[in-house]
Amino acid sequence: MTKSEIIKGKVKTVFTTDDPDKVLIQYEDRVTAGNGKKELWVENKGRICCEISAIIFKKLEEEGINTHYLDTFPVSIMSCKKVDIIPLEVIVRNLAAGSICRQTTIPQGKLFYKPLVEFHLKDDSKDDPLLTPARMMLMGYDPDTFVDTALAINTVLIQVFHNIGLDLVDFKVEFGLDSKGNLLLADEISPDSCRLWKTGTQQSMDKDLFRNDKGNIIEPYKIILKKLQETN
Repeated sequence: MTKSEIIKGKVKTVFTTDDPDKVLIQYEDRVTAGNGKKELWVENKGRICCEISAIIFKKLEEEGINTHYLDTFPVSIMSCKKVDIIPLEVIVRNLAAGSICRQTTIPQGKLFYKPLVEFHLKDDSKDDPLLTPARMMLMGYDPDTFVDTALAINTVLIQVFHNIGLDLVDFKVEFGLDSKGNLLLADEISPDSCRLWKTGTQQSMDKDLFRNDKGNIIEPYKIILKKLQETN
């Protein structure tokens, strides 16, 4: 199978294949924060995030949620359906943490009576600004198209992480359209894109450890992968 690089992101590289509807995604041993302003190379981080994402994508598919996932290969590579990424970041929050606390008076750890779904423009040069529903409509996107799927993903992920002793605080997902116009969950779902606390505490088991200079991420990531492998 021949391949050529088409997109190099902050922590993943996308390659074409002989099949125009299939790509290979290589997960890199790199962790970033602040839209790439802070970065570090961490050995085996790419492989671990690739394997965690694969387990979760397969679980979501079992629950009827369509994803771009096809298969995984050794050395941090995932085979996926080719999609055109929609320039939106969809964030689902179950507990208050991160930017919502910095930008409002909401205290960290506050449990929302129902999950909060937010939309951000996917544009690092603009620092991924928060979008209102009206702005989304003007951009040609109906928020309702994404809300139901995002909440369905949230329901599955809450249980997946609860089963391994973690509270799902929030997470970010991206979507894309395949060659037939089907909306698919894309990108990744891992401790790089989820905020995870040990159940009943505010002890981070995710990229916040790097983001906030609280410790090495690799050991918590290894623990999460091991527990997911044991329960799925």
